[in-house]
Amino acid sequence: MNKTVLSLLLIGSLSIPLQSQKLSKIERKIIDKVQSYDEESITFLEKVVNINSGSLNLEGVREVGSVFSDAFDSIGFETRWIDMPEEMNRAGHLFVSITGKKGKKLLLIGHLDTVFEENSPFQRFERRDSIAYGPGANDMKGGNVVVLYALKALYDLNLLKNTSITVAFTGDEESTGKPLSISRKDLIEAGKEADIALGYENASGFDHATIARRGASGWRVETQGKRAHSSGIFNERVGAGAIFEMSRILNAFYEEVRGEEYLTFNPGTLLGGTFVDYDKQTSSGTVFGKTNVVAQKAVVNGGLRFISEEQKETTRAKMREIVAKNLPQTSASIRFTDSYPAMGPTGGNLAVLAKLDQVSKDMGQGGVAPYDPLKRGAADISFVADYTDGIDGLGTMGSGAHTPQETVNLKTMNALIQRSALLIYRLTR
Repeated sequence: MNKTVLSLLLIGSLSIPLQSQKLSKIERKIIDKVQSYDEESITFLEKVVNINSGSLNLEGVREVGSVFSDAFDSIGFETRWIDMPEEMNRAGHLFVSITGKKGKKLLLIGHLDTVFEENSPFQRFERRDSIAYGPGANDMKGGNVVVLYALKALYDLNLLKNTSITVAFTGDEESTGKPLSISRKDLIEAGKEADIALGYENASGFDHATIARRGASGWRVETQGKRAHSSGIFNERVGAGAIFEMSRILNAFYEEVRGEEYLTFNPGTLLGGTFVDYDKQTSSGTVFGKTNVVAQKAVVNGGLRFISEEQKETTRAKMREIVAKNLPQTSASIRFTDSYPAMGPTGGNLAVLAKLDQVSKDMGQGGVAPYDPLKRGAADISFVADYTDGIDGLGTMGSGAHTPQETVNLKTMNALIQRSALLIYRLTR
C-alpha cells in the first residue's frame, strides 16, 4: 500500500455521507447507565492492574483472566479458557460469547498480558486525581475494562438479547506464543465468523481511530569471521572479522533499505566477539572477546514493520541480497520470523469508522478520523483483518505505554465506555 493510495482512503473517510442522527431515548439511558459505573469501573481497573500479568507470568495472566471471566459470566456470557501447549510457555486466552440473530456479529479484541514481568519494579496502581499510574493500566487492561462495562450497561438495560458478540482477550499479545498457527488459531476462527471486529488497544484521543496497522516481523543476522591475532586483520589470510562484516551489513541496511513509506526496521540487540551466547527467552546474552583477537562471531536481533505483505517481502529480499555480499574471510546469514500481519486500510474499515464517527458526533464528542499507521504498533486485530472489517484504538487514553511512567486518563475513561456502548448498540440493531 503506497502513500498515495492510503492518503486517498484517509481523505475519502472524511466525506462519507451519513444521515445526521440524535441520540434516542434508549441511547440516553445507555449513557446514564454507563455514568453510574464510573467509580466501579475504576475500582475494577485497579484490581486487575494490581495483578501482575507479564506475558511470561502464566499464573498471573490466568488470574487476570479469571477475574474478567467471573465478570462476564455475571452478565450472561458463556466463558471458556483456551490453554496453550506447555512447551509454548504461554498461559492461554479468555474467550466469552453470546449468540443471537440480531444485527452484526461482533468480535471485540483485547489482551490480558502486559510487558511488565514479575521482576519489574513497576507493579502497583496509583491514582493521582484524574490520572492513574500502573503497569498495563492503559495497554491494555483499561481497554478490557471499556469492553466489559460497555457490555455490562447494555446487559443491565436488556439490550444484549438475541445479539451475537464474542470477546477475545489473548494472554500473549505483548510476546506472542509460537507457532502462530496455534497461538492465534482461535482468534482467526472467531474473525472468520464475525462481521465486524473492534480492537480496544489504547486510544489516541476522541478524534482518531485506527483503520490500518503495520505488521511486525523479526529478523536475525549472524556473521562469522576467522579467529586470529588482531595484528593480522585485513590481510588475505585473516580477513575482516565478524564485527566488521556485521557493521557493513547494518550500514547497508540503513543506506539502501531505509526510506520507503511506512517501512521501519530496528536492530534491537548486538553481540560480537570470540564467543557469543544469546538467550531468546530473556532477550539477553553474554559475550567474550579481546581487543587483540579478531572477532569470530556477531549476532543481531531486530524487528521489521510494514504496511503490506508485498512491502514485507520486498524488504526481506533487499536484506538478503545485502547479507550475501561478504567481506574477505567472512560469511553471514539472515533469517526472518513472522509475528503480526499488516492490517491494510480498506473500504470496509472506513465504513465501520463512519459508524463510530456518527456516534461520536451525536454524543457531542466531535468527528473521528483515521490515525496514522506510523504512530501505531502491531496488534491482534491484524490477525483477523483479512477476514472481517474492523477498527482499533477504542480503548482508554493515557501516556507512557511500555514504560514505568504508564498512565491512564480516568477522566476520559467513562466517556469512552459510553461511546463504545452506543457503537455496539447501533451495530447490533
